[in-house]
Amino acid sequence: MSDQWRSSSSRLLGLYCVLFVAWSSVLLGVMYWRVSDYLNDLSESGLLQRAHLFEKFEGQALDDALRDSLRYDIHGAYAYGIFSTGGQHLAGPLLAIPEELRIDGRSHPVDAWTLVAGPREEPGRALGVETHDGRLLVFVRQSGKLSAINSIILDALLWGVWLSVIPGLAGWHLLRRRPLKRIQQIEAATKRIIAGDLAQRLPVSGRPDEIDRLSSIVNAMLERIEQLMTEVKGVCDSIAHDLRTPLTRLRAHLYRTRVALGEHDPHADQIDKALLEADLLMARFTALLRVSELESHQRRSAFVEVDVADLLQELHQFYLPLAEEKQQVLDLQIAAPLPPVSGDRELLFEALANLLSNALRFTPEHGRILLRAVEDAGATRIDVIDDGPGIAPQDRALVYQRFFRGTDETGPGDGFGLGLSIVAAIAGLHGFGLRTGDAPDGGAWLSLRCLADTLA
Repeated sequence: MSDQWRSSSSRLLGLYCVLFVAWSSVLLGVMYWRVSDYLNDLSESGLLQRAHLFEKFEGQALDDALRDSLRYDIHGAYAYGIFSTGGQHLAGPLLAIPEELRIDGRSHPVDAWTLVAGPREEPGRALGVETHDGRLLVFVRQSGKLSAINSIILDALLWGVWLSVIPGLAGWHLLRRRPLKRIQQIEAATKRIIAGDLAQRLPVSGRPDEIDRLSSIVNAMLERIEQLMTEVKGVCDSIAHDLRTPLTRLRAHLYRTRVALGEHDPHADQIDKALLEADLLMARFTALLRVSELESHQRRSAFVEVDVADLLQELHQFYLPLAEEKQQVLDLQIAAPLPPVSGDRELLFEALANLLSNALRFTPEHGRILLRAVEDAGATRIDVIDDGPGIAPQDRALVYQRFFRGTDETGPGDGFGLGLSIVAAIAGLHGFGLRTGDAPDGGAWLSLRCLADTLA
């Protein structure tokens, strides 16, 4: 899930959603502020108009005009009071001048006032003026109706924001699913390509968008790489195959010559060395052809479910006499139960046999080799651990390359650097992972991690 939130499409759509909501909120906030300001101006202008109208009246005429004006105040929003200069109530439903009101001819906000019907505690505006006959005229306008309008407008704006956010989030979720699904398909195809299947291509949806263009470019590059790899592999395989025939003939001639020579002939030792070199060359070419065969991925159709425990027990029984001959200890540990893995049993046996052969070869006498299988994060991991000299850190990324030999491997009898290449080819054919590290006692630790769903 975290990968989906970190994708560029999710972030881009999320940014658009945030910007849209932010801009809508600013726009609606400005509208609310303008409407609220307009209503406040409307309230203030109403008070000013009444003050300018009634301050021209005097005496009883003022009282009658104010009393008549209440008849037309349908909503009862206005109230007035006439006071002496000392603040004594003379007439009108307003019994007292609000404490926070200043008599300066301008309206001011008030929070409470007292009427004949009782005290009022609600927001409003009040204005006080001095009449021509020397009295104080105070008008109060309650803001209840205007506040209700403001509340209606604010509720509408909040609903508008939420109705923008919810469809925006829903659209964001729906729109990012398609690019993410395509990226996941590309990722799955890429994993198969990394595993060695160069015939695999990135999926193209048919829409001429940027992802399809990028996939088409990568597919064209893969086709060229596959072509070049096929040509190089074909040349190498042809050389290896063609040289086997003359090498076989050369060995046959050497063998006949050796048979014709006597046991005490001075040339017999030289012929024996030549036969040994010929055998090593033929074995090398055979191993090269074997690696090429495994890298072709043609044996996947014969995959079956392999019982790991049964396979390791067979390996242990096969190599136990060789370990005892070198006075070594070969232990077997199998964590139960282990799920079966999909693969070619013969090839897996060959890969593990190569790992065990290397461990037996480099482990000194009275050393210990551990062959074990454990469950590792839903996968089966097979470990071959020895207490030999180990593999140098700078060589761990190279030991699976063809013809690579460590700095401690010298001489014609020490192999020719193709055993671990075969292991890597078998692991790549199955989609398994290989790991090389240090054993707890300082030896080599090689692991084959068998993923059940790699080839799915």
